[in-house]
Amino acid sequence: MNTPHTNPQGTRLADALAVRSSSTRLKAALAAGTHPDPDAADTLVARSAIEPDFYVRDMLTWALTRLPPELTVPRLLAQLRSEHPQARAQALHTLSKIGDASAWPQITPSLLRDRDDETARSAWRAAVVLVPDGQEKELAAELASQLGRGDREMQRSLSRALVALGEAAEAVLATAADSEDPTVAAHARATERLLNDPDAAFELDVEAAKRIVALGGEERTGSDADR
Repeated sequence: MNTPHTNPQGTRLADALAVRSSSTRLKAALAAGTHPDPDAADTLVARSAIEPDFYVRDMLTWALTRLPPELTVPRLLAQLRSEHPQARAQALHTLSKIGDASAWPQITPSLLRDRDDETARSAWRAAVVLVPDGQEKELAAELASQLGRGDREMQRSLSRALVALGEAAEAVLATAADSEDPTVAAHARATERLLNDPDAAFELDVEAAKRIVALGGEERTGSDADR
């Protein structure tokens, strides 16, 4: 396996991706994708783990999707064991774009519950892309364990992942909607609304959820009646 240190072209690409100018790094990543070179795989993966600019990272992902999966997937899977959150998150994002089913066994519960929010979000997105037929309900149950986690954007990301699972998520959401934790209940109900109407706005009504818990689950909102 070549590395950026032993492969001359990899060294040149690594140098171009390390300059201070983000626009120059973006052009280097674009060139790597426009003219895909298998020898650049190590360099692209390594830079993805540390690149600070979102647009450059996205271009690096695109460049990696232009290479054969048999080259990129093993390298990306190795990044999932990294101690650095960005390395894990970016590898998961790229795996979701490649869509190679062989990566599924490595999308572990520990990644889906990763302490780093961006890694967890990337794991959720990758999981719903890679989940094998027949395992959607098990994935939905695992994702539902994260209901109520994080800020609004974090919760919206989880809702989108659950909605992508369709009917497989219905039972776990119904159960979570009756949770004694008002934040979990509110998140589950907001996700149910999205599942029933994908064009609906994502809204968390925590106060309504608290009232439902206080009343022993007897109160139902207008949107609940449509469930």
